[in-house]
Amino acid sequence: MPTNFVHLHVHSEFSLLDGACRIPELVKRAAKLKMPALALTDHGNLFGAINFYNECRDNAVKPIIGCEVYLAPGSRLEKKTNSAKEAATHLLLLAKDESGYQNLVKLVSAAHLEGMYHKPRIDKEILARYSKGLIATSGCLAGEVAQHIVAGRASEAEKSIDDFKNIFSSGDFYLEIADHGIPQQRMVASQLHRYGKQFGLKIVATNDVHYLLRDDAATHDMLLCIQTGAKIKDKNRMRFHGSEFYLKTNEEMAALFRDMPESLVATLEIAEKCDLNIELGRNKFPAYPVPEAETQAGYLRRLCEEGLIRRFGAHASDPLLRKRLDFELEVLTGFASYLLIVWDFIGYAKSHDIPVGPGRGSVAGSLVAYVLGITEINPIRFGLIFERFVNPERLSMPDIDVDFCYKRRGEVVDYLRHKYGVQSVAQIITFGTLGAKMAIRDVGRVMGLSYNAADRLARMIPFDPRITLKKALEVSPDFQRAYNEEDITRCVIDSASNLEGLVRQAGVHAAGLVISDHNLTDCVPLTKDDHDGLAAQYPMKALGELGLLKLDFLGLAALTVIQDTLRFIDETTGRKVTLAEIPLTDQATFDLLGKGHNFGVFQMESPGMCDACRHVRPSAIGDIIALVALYRPGLMELISSYAERKSGKEQVEYDHPLLEPILKGSYGILIYQEQLLEIAQSFAGYTLGGADVLRRALKRQAPDELIAQSTRFIEGSKMKNGIPKREAGRIFAVLENAAKNAFCKAHATCYGMLTYQMAWLKSSHPVQFMAAHLSGALANPDKIAVLVEDARRMGISIVQSSAKQNSGVVTVKDNSIRFGIPGVFCAQIYRLDGDWYMDDPERGIVLEELILGIPEIIEHLVGRRTDRFICTFSAEPLDGKSSVLEKDGESDGGCWYLLRGTSLRGWLCPTIFQYFDPAPGVIYLRWN
Repeated sequence: MPTNFVHLHVHSEFSLLDGACRIPELVKRAAKLKMPALALTDHGNLFGAINFYNECRDNAVKPIIGCEVYLAPGSRLEKKTNSAKEAATHLLLLAKDESGYQNLVKLVSAAHLEGMYHKPRIDKEILARYSKGLIATSGCLAGEVAQHIVAGRASEAEKSIDDFKNIFSSGDFYLEIADHGIPQQRMVASQLHRYGKQFGLKIVATNDVHYLLRDDAATHDMLLCIQTGAKIKDKNRMRFHGSEFYLKTNEEMAALFRDMPESLVATLEIAEKCDLNIELGRNKFPAYPVPEAETQAGYLRRLCEEGLIRRFGAHASDPLLRKRLDFELEVLTGFASYLLIVWDFIGYAKSHDIPVGPGRGSVAGSLVAYVLGITEINPIRFGLIFERFVNPERLSMPDIDVDFCYKRRGEVVDYLRHKYGVQSVAQIITFGTLGAKMAIRDVGRVMGLSYNAADRLARMIPFDPRITLKKALEVSPDFQRAYNEEDITRCVIDSASNLEGLVRQAGVHAAGLVISDHNLTDCVPLTKDDHDGLAAQYPMKALGELGLLKLDFLGLAALTVIQDTLRFIDETTGRKVTLAEIPLTDQATFDLLGKGHNFGVFQMESPGMCDACRHVRPSAIGDIIALVALYRPGLMELISSYAERKSGKEQVEYDHPLLEPILKGSYGILIYQEQLLEIAQSFAGYTLGGADVLRRALKRQAPDELIAQSTRFIEGSKMKNGIPKREAGRIFAVLENAAKNAFCKAHATCYGMLTYQMAWLKSSHPVQFMAAHLSGALANPDKIAVLVEDARRMGISIVQSSAKQNSGVVTVKDNSIRFGIPGVFCAQIYRLDGDWYMDDPERGIVLEELILGIPEIIEHLVGRRTDRFICTFSAEPLDGKSSVLEKDGESDGGCWYLLRGTSLRGWLCPTIFQYFDPAPGVIYLRWN
């Protein structure tokens, strides 16, 4: 039977907790049914549009990008209704072409940025402004037209139809019908048929798809319960009628609408009208402004020439350096603007004393990045490879991630917004999925299990970010036993398996940032981030495919600790230490790490890493770099061999003499991806770019690629070195096994450098180092306890200063660390002889003294002083009541206090959640 139907109303998992269709499976199903086209119309967003577009193209199905938008009853700016249902109706929009797609992006962005009220809403005014290139249907039963028909408001229904007919181009507004066995749908369809004749409009049939197959109805029902917080057994909860909201076949739709075949033909007509081609791959990032009469490439070269002299001095004329710099610049010519943008904002950060990491990821392999000051790692010294960063044989957009002080990362973001425009810079969305543990807890609650019962099952699942329920059943005996022996558990796990991996909620990427050369809404739908700023609705991968500049700005607490330590050193000794002058051969630093005294040292704090350090006993920066790489799944079992070979207890052996110069620095163990590249070059004559292609193929484990690369490696080894086929095949197998877990040496070097710097500071300036850590941990009592213990182990005195004497948070004085106001609030509370003391009762301060200092706390934290206050301390009172301390006024020249509750034990942390001023001179502070 020839295809005579196209699904135009389809919801994926990006209709959050309302759609159960995974996009790859959805598109493959449409292809299997031989449907020529398919639409995606998620509720109020375009989250999955690019993913859907690519999947359709890969499966020879025409993609139709659309959205079921929410339409405000009046202005989108008015927010006066009593419920979400009253706040908006539904309307289906489909992009015909590029102009329609751009207008859809504008509308969806406006809905999130301007019309958000219960749901992201547009109105008819903005719809008319951006209607070009769009096809609309009247929508489902929740549509404005259908709502009027159901309520018996014929004149309002006619006005709505007339409005939409006038908004959209002639022939681009359709009346939508569906039939899921709901009586109201049939009544609406009958009336729409009459309106179609009255207004000269065509009827189009849809099936409002929310799940893939009929059998998925129960899974979708459970998803709705998760969304609404309901249980399956609840009688009056939200639910879909029947099990008809799936991707029906052509034959099923033909049978369902056999009396209205023209409504099926209309779907083909709409699909034919829609011919959208989204431009992918062309760079759309800003052109960095360069001095007049200079090109971007020329300006980049000039900066690199100057940086080469600054970094290498008299050695800048070394032919090998010059050759590498010229080669890199030639490869990077097309990315000059990108490199200049990164150079500029890193330069801004450094010039404003905002701590920046020494580098992150493969960019540290670039000499250009080093001489520009983008990284602080000399790739020549550490044997890092440029082709691991940018492969000239598979040229693609470089990826430069940057670590900033977590407290001041926002300042760099603000700089970019000011430089390139607020509408051109945004955060990036990310999506949380139903992981194994979350799925079990959600499904358990929905099925009526108690929290403890669901938690029991979740705790049986091993802790592993990549764990699945299927894998958990294989590796956890308790989980498998519960599944086999408990009927309700089997039901929970089976149901959770169907939901596992579905998108649960949208959030904002912790580090992602996107920059465009124009207003982002020209090509990317926007929403709001957690702080009312802009966030792109497309995830990072999709933004990269669109050619936009995406950056990773990561906030790193270690950088803040380093800066605070250097500040304390300056304040207490008058010496201005810089990271560049720290020697990389300090024995005391290696001794500290070798003893496992690593608390507070970046990457080395965990008990497992402390044990690894004690075993390896680092004696050079290379050992630290190796530990950073080795301490992760897949490589961790090699730590023992590394340590034994380093100490001489185990003989260092090489599978082939050609491996010795490459693996000697890691005692014959293949740890780094860069080593793999060098082996391919040395054995088989690969270029470094070709070797990186080999590395990627080995990691992907695609059979066809492996066969081709194996043949090339074996033949190349024979041609270059006369290595027999069998022996070359054995070496290739070694590379194939190592490639699965080999780590990027460039990244390990960057983080190894940070580790060494922190270890040196702890070893050389322990008081200042611990003070810096403590000042950054005031809101984390558990960490403070460990830091204080570690400081005392090192012989450092921790003193709680009098509230009257010290208004600093944490200070260093007389070779001791002093807690002041409000740092004193992070001490433990004790009761002794009827009075309240803090920390050690023998050295603590009376609580009354602390209370007398509260006006000073207020002034320190909020910039003004008051003598009237109420402080609520969140603790664990023995009688279960709140512990409240009040100061109501003055009496006889002194203060009087009232203590409510029976206990103030616990940690008191000075994190202000809110303060306000209901009357002049009164401030309420709340601590948690």
